[in-house]
Amino acid sequence: MAVTTSKIEENLCNDMKNYPQNSIDWLTRLIGFDTVSRHSNIALIKDVQAYCEQLGLAVDLTFNAAQDKANLFVTVPAGKNADVVNGGLVLSGHTDVVPVDGQDWSSDPFTATIRGDKLYGRGSCDMKGFIACALMLLPQAVELSKAGKLKRPIHLALSFDEEVGCLGAPLILADLAARGIQPDYCIVGEPTLMTMVVAHKGIAVYRCRVHGKSAHSSLTTQGVNAISYASKMIGFVDDLAEQLSHRDDSDALFDVPYSTLSVGTIQGGTATNIVPNLCEFTFDYRNLPHMTQDDILTPIQSRIAELNAQMQARSADTGIELQHLESVPAMTDNTNDELQKLIAALVDDDKRHKVAYATEGGQFTDAGIPTIICGPGSIEQAHKADEYVALSELERCDVFLQRLLESCIVD
Repeated sequence: MAVTTSKIEENLCNDMKNYPQNSIDWLTRLIGFDTVSRHSNIALIKDVQAYCEQLGLAVDLTFNAAQDKANLFVTVPAGKNADVVNGGLVLSGHTDVVPVDGQDWSSDPFTATIRGDKLYGRGSCDMKGFIACALMLLPQAVELSKAGKLKRPIHLALSFDEEVGCLGAPLILADLAARGIQPDYCIVGEPTLMTMVVAHKGIAVYRCRVHGKSAHSSLTTQGVNAISYASKMIGFVDDLAEQLSHRDDSDALFDVPYSTLSVGTIQGGTATNIVPNLCEFTFDYRNLPHMTQDDILTPIQSRIAELNAQMQARSADTGIELQHLESVPAMTDNTNDELQKLIAALVDDDKRHKVAYATEGGQFTDAGIPTIICGPGSIEQAHKADEYVALSELERCDVFLQRLLESCIVD
């Protein structure tokens, strides 16, 4: 059953004229909010909250401990019954963006700029473009709900701090669990060029701190060189990464078909003529969904124990500590076959993709909500100077969500 958009638009209240009337204008508005993760996202959330309340929707906010960041969750209920909010589809997006520091932009990153067939601005593809399209869908969904034609609820979930460890989404999920709301499915609108991503790797980030003992570099036997022992650990991590690449349980559907380890930063030492007493480095582990952190922690901790014994034989107060900084679970495709069939029909492409980058999708699947990733723009444009989304991608997302809404109409 097709949605009669002209009739719906006639029914919208005059107050909605204060808000954008298409996804491009909504994206322009959203980019204007500087929601770099180190800043607050409250202004954007309050703006969307006011929009939803103008539509007659009840908005739920969850805040971080400092109360300077918020998630938003809003439901268009099924049918005419405002209490029918369980089940349904979640459209999920994060409101934070990565910094622009040190990047050479051709235009103000927080002012949307259209040049040719592309819209430029921080967050244009990652991932305010999808949020803009989802916001444009809400008025139609509300009118269908009022008319008793919506057979399943439509939820919108906007989170904070996805870019710094997916910190906001767990609060949304905990709130839903407390309220007894269990959505049927979730679509995370990260940029996929509107193709269907059915699974992604998990990520865990670690810091390895090596505590040595200082000495004059002419008297090395009196010291314990923290950098030297850090290099032994780095070599071990690299060797372990090589072993992971040769396991026989790889998955060819992933862009990188095996789990990976990568050392990212290192610092240590004060002067060439001083045996360093501290060196630390960080590394990340990106695991296939069927693997766990224990697959790398067990051998790493065993190697740490060996090196600690060597170091402490020379000085008791030396050693290596491993700190777990953050982790985001992998998103599996074990329970989302029905959702995949729906999305394949909506995008006219049944090809399944799997990716190495992490999203909030893993947190939704961990909560028992079958999830896929599908959104406008390319991940290759994310986090760069002159980030952009093609206008054709926004149009494709509008069409996709329109067809999704049509699939939710009572026959």
